[in-house]
Amino acid sequence: MSNEVSYQFETKLLHNNHKYDPVTGAVSVPINHASTFHQTDFDSFGKYDYGRSLNPTREALETVIAELEEGTHGFAFASGMAAISTAFLLLSKDDHVLITEDVYGGTYRFVTQVLTRFGIAHSFVDMTDLDAVQKAILPNTKLFYVETPSNPLLKVTDIKAIADLAKKHGALTFVDNTFLTPALQKPLSLGADVVLHSATKFLSGHSDVVAGLAVVKDAELAKKLGFLQNSFGAVLGVQDAWLVIRGIKTLHVRLEHSTNSARKIASFLKEHPAIKNVYYPGFEDHPQYQIQSKQANGPGAVLSFELENEQAVREFVSKVKIPVFAVSLGAVESILSYPAKMSHAAMPEAEREFRGIKSGLLRLSVGLENPDDLIKDITLALAESGKLVEIN
Repeated sequence: MSNEVSYQFETKLLHNNHKYDPVTGAVSVPINHASTFHQTDFDSFGKYDYGRSLNPTREALETVIAELEEGTHGFAFASGMAAISTAFLLLSKDDHVLITEDVYGGTYRFVTQVLTRFGIAHSFVDMTDLDAVQKAILPNTKLFYVETPSNPLLKVTDIKAIADLAKKHGALTFVDNTFLTPALQKPLSLGADVVLHSATKFLSGHSDVVAGLAVVKDAELAKKLGFLQNSFGAVLGVQDAWLVIRGIKTLHVRLEHSTNSARKIASFLKEHPAIKNVYYPGFEDHPQYQIQSKQANGPGAVLSFELENEQAVREFVSKVKIPVFAVSLGAVESILSYPAKMSHAAMPEAEREFRGIKSGLLRLSVGLENPDDLIKDITLALAESGKLVEIN
């Protein structure tokens, strides 16, 4: 019988193989700036030889995220898009990708303007509609790309159902898990092949680092992705790797607080007369509420809401004080974003409108502020901007 202790998730964030440095006892992963490593054997090189291929600090982060996502191998990249684009290059010429239709704008740009140059075709599909997904499958479909909850409309895809469908057709399943992180959702346990993160967001959580992560469970797939990581070289620097490791330690408490606040704010917005729509998978009347409840441990801290039009958005943004108005999400401070000109600026207006990303849509990533303060701030901003819109 094994004496190994099995810890709960929040304990694993702190107590893992990198709890302290075995050489010095320092309760922090050392930042190893070495770009190259001395080899003591002429014919057989050691574990580390060149920083692009492997670095002890980056390796620590890769090990931690692999454990948290219940995978076997983690890979740390210079950005979320570096992770996503490198993973896409597991594909070959004449392959076909099925992809969530309201996907992040950077992913949309890569698929439509880069992959197409290499003879890799794609189809956007509403992944919440399994019949539509089934009908969109082609003989050369090699990848199902899922973003759930989706950005920015918070649609929820049944990961297990998509992964099962992909396996029947000999295809891979990628899941962008940025919004929920392994604290709330573990796609590999639901059948996904590759889990992707913009670690810039909730994992690091402090708006001070740009990073990307990928995790796999299958050893052969890990070899292929590792080869691509080394070949393309878009690896995460050691200082940034250390910052992500530090951020992960507080992931549970940050996300728990932010999710609770997001629920409260979303409920408030839903009842406000100036708000046309609120998109949040924590509502029981959300179309995929049951799926979200089944495959995740919470709805997360991101919501979107719709005002009347762009003019109303402009006035509201000019009056709101607490959230920063910026790109990105998942930080200690609340971040208010305008998808049409920020996260989805790469998507043509007609494509945005078709997907429901209207000119009045705002996305709010709820931070660690007191939610009542945020609600007061939003209430005043809506009141003041409403007056201005009426005057105009």
